[in-house]
Amino acid sequence: MSDHQHESPIRNWKQLVVVVVAAFAIPIVLIILLSQLVSSGSKGSGDDDHGVLDRIKPVGEIKLAVASGPKGALTGDQVYEQVCKTCHEGGLAGAHKIGDKAAWAKVVAQGPKVTYENAIKGIRAMPAKGGNPNLEDIEVQRAVAFMVNKAGAGWMEPAGPAAIARPAPPMEGRSGQQVVAAACGKCHETGQGGAPKIGDRAAWTGRLKRGLDPVVKSALKGHAGMPARGGLADLSDAEVKRAVEFMMNSGAATAAVAAPVAVAAAAPAAADGKKVYDTACVACHATGVAGAPKFADKAAWAPRLKTGADALYASALKGKGAMPAKGGNAALSDAEVKASVDYMTAAAK
Repeated sequence: MSDHQHESPIRNWKQLVVVVVAAFAIPIVLIILLSQLVSSGSKGSGDDDHGVLDRIKPVGEIKLAVASGPKGALTGDQVYEQVCKTCHEGGLAGAHKIGDKAAWAKVVAQGPKVTYENAIKGIRAMPAKGGNPNLEDIEVQRAVAFMVNKAGAGWMEPAGPAAIARPAPPMEGRSGQQVVAAACGKCHETGQGGAPKIGDRAAWTGRLKRGLDPVVKSALKGHAGMPARGGLADLSDAEVKRAVEFMMNSGAATAAVAAPVAVAAAAPAAADGKKVYDTACVACHATGVAGAPKFADKAAWAPRLKTGADALYASALKGKGAMPAKGGNAALSDAEVKASVDYMTAAAK
């Protein structure tokens, strides 16, 4: 009986194989069953990766957006000052000069619909929307109406949202040139209503003979078709005086015509090259109109950079090729023109 107690349960090689296989298979099966048991909570729940992400996402989210003004709110004269003036004031690349009735006659004759479409889509050397794709169609239409009306058309500017107010420099701190740009230039740049044009010596001769004080007095109180303070009521007396001095000096002929006009000394602010580029240069240099080197195009600017800063300044100040002197804006100071050149060349280096 003791012999049977010490006998091995494995009696042949087949039983040995079964025992060995079972020793490996049983633990593996147990592990699989345990893993299924642990993960069974998510099985059949219908969750996928999106469901998991929804459960673990943060309670709140922060989104950053660029602030912007209302679309389509610019008036015709505002669009003209920002985009169209560069070419249409000096007739750059065949553009019709503002106020030139003969040049605008054919445009007026073809009517608003065709004219608006050409301005929006571009025609000949003029790019679509004058080179500023951010403009709304209605803003371009207003600019066109503003320009043809300067030539005597009488078109109605398309209505829309209220115009964006033009930011004004701090009170008392505006130079004569800044005041002219904000208030006086609208009439004195084109001679509207009989206003003497800036730089027109013949037109300013009579006023120069009268002297500074009477002209300043007329500017403060208004005269003929000119409103008091050029229509900008927040101008101080000193600012109006600076504007008159700036315009009178622009038309000063010789010492024999009148006594010299004393210009009030004011510390000039540092010229903003980007601002000048955005208002005077962008129309041509953003799209390469009339062969102008595109902004930040290193290949186009490379040969120009080799000529040196002085040569570039001279070309910008005096004009070169299709580009008029000072980009067509005679009111710009030499320092402002040079600052815009510096801004463009810096972007192309």
